[in-house]
Amino acid sequence: MAPKVSPSCRLVFCLLISAAVLRPGLAWYTVNSAYGDTIVMPCRLDVPQNLMFGKWKYEKPDGSPVFIAFRSSTKKSVQYDDVPEYKDRLSLSENYTLSINNAKISDEKRFVCMLVTEDNVFEAPTLVKVFKQPSKPEIVNKAPYLETEQLKKLGDCISRDSYPDGNITWYRNGKVLQPLVGEVDILFKKEVDPVTQLYTMTSSLEYKTTKADIQMPFTCSVTYYGPSGQKTIHSEQTVFDIYYPTEQVTIQVLPPKNAIKEGDNITLQCLGNGNPPPEEFMFYLPGQPEGIRSSNTYTLTDVRRNATGDYKCSLIDKKSMIASTTITVHYLDLSLNPSGEVTKQIGDALPVSCTISASRNATVVWMKDNIRLRSSPSFSSLHYQDAGNYVCETALQEVEGLKKRESLTLIVEGKPQIKMTKKTDPSGLSKTIICHVEGFPKPAIQWTITGSGSVINQTEESPYINGRYYSKIIISPEENVTLTCAAENQLERTVNSLNVSAISIPEHDEADDISDENREKVNDQAKLIVGIVVGLLLAALVAGVVYWLYMKKSKTASKHVNKDLGNMEENKKLEENNHKTEA
Repeated sequence: MAPKVSPSCRLVFCLLISAAVLRPGLAWYTVNSAYGDTIVMPCRLDVPQNLMFGKWKYEKPDGSPVFIAFRSSTKKSVQYDDVPEYKDRLSLSENYTLSINNAKISDEKRFVCMLVTEDNVFEAPTLVKVFKQPSKPEIVNKAPYLETEQLKKLGDCISRDSYPDGNITWYRNGKVLQPLVGEVDILFKKEVDPVTQLYTMTSSLEYKTTKADIQMPFTCSVTYYGPSGQKTIHSEQTVFDIYYPTEQVTIQVLPPKNAIKEGDNITLQCLGNGNPPPEEFMFYLPGQPEGIRSSNTYTLTDVRRNATGDYKCSLIDKKSMIASTTITVHYLDLSLNPSGEVTKQIGDALPVSCTISASRNATVVWMKDNIRLRSSPSFSSLHYQDAGNYVCETALQEVEGLKKRESLTLIVEGKPQIKMTKKTDPSGLSKTIICHVEGFPKPAIQWTITGSGSVINQTEESPYINGRYYSKIIISPEENVTLTCAAENQLERTVNSLNVSAISIPEHDEADDISDENREKVNDQAKLIVGIVVGLLLAALVAGVVYWLYMKKSKTASKHVNKDLGNMEENKKLEENNHKTEA
């Protein structure tokens, strides 16, 4: 409230107020304050000794004053005028500094400090500027996607509660976007809140995208003025999904394999490089002119060799955009003839063939009883040692898991064959009789004494190897005996006898059969002897040819000598006749 003074004083005060002048030397003074802070305005006047009181006022837009605070120099009391917008917000210090808390946009006025004496009024004006930092800009109303070569709204950049208003700028990958007809269109607008008097700025961007904008960040910023000058706040980056049409299709085989074999399952996958990628395609199989509509995959199960060929796929609505791949289904066939279990007789011939049919060169391996053979078996005359389990195995080295095998179980049968030998012990006290037996299935051997028919059970047998074994007995006969060896299998019973003299009677021993190992050594020696003989025959033949040529040349020379001798004889006769004539 205004101070209580006498009417005469009121008149003097009014006159002084109307006559108040700006103190010489004082310039305009500006106080910058942030929104919501406390505005501090010093009076900037020297306090005179005859000061009566000090007052603060602000000026309305039309220039009329509004008094807001009063302080007496004598009573040290402060009075605040009844101004609603400054209620409970003012503070006037002893040095007449005025503080206004919770600064508002409406506080942006011209305030004046007044010091009044009995004969003068001094004034010092202060201009208050209030600033409000805007909110961090954000991109809203974002487009869910952008399409290449189309001008489309990208979004709105909005920044709120600014004072004074700011300016919004758009960026692509950190570079400022400038308006460009048909490619970049920017629309800016601002709104002021009637209550707070704060600005909200909005900038809308329409942008024509290309594939170069894929994964490119877009941002915006707001530039504003604060108490300390110009500042800029940037938004968060936003990356937009860019839609573009498919320009190329590709086809591939899943799962990726170095080679495909019969029985495999394969999946064809067709892909387009557009965004979003195509979801359906047309698949074309070898020998099928009509395409098959499917998702981006098509599966073939248990493929056969006739599935080899070119596979293609294309877009549904653009069949000229097509991709192809060649698939080779590898195969491997093996035919063993004969196969399974085969029974043959000893001495028979048995041709064996293992025929291979494959998509590329295959390796072939022969095994007999799990031992690798150097070459494929062929039998012109079967022996017992030829019997066994034969396996023909083939594989394609380049194709994992592609191998085949078939087996032949060869059984060589033969009727029992017997040969008996005898040998006297060097001591002369016993004789060893051996019955050599050959045949398959294994023949059973039985010894008997001819005449008495007694069976001899005390025998010693060798192992049965390659269809052969022997049984031997050791006896010391006191008289001549005949021993019988009988061998029997499922095919036949064979009997052979041998006369053995008494131990007291010397007799010629019969040599044992040579073993298989010795037989091979004998065969090798025979081969060596044959080789030597053939070599000698060839040497003799060469010598004969040389001798014949020599003799032929010698005969030719002798003819010439005889001819010369004949001429000499004729000359001698002529001379003799001449002498006779002269006589």
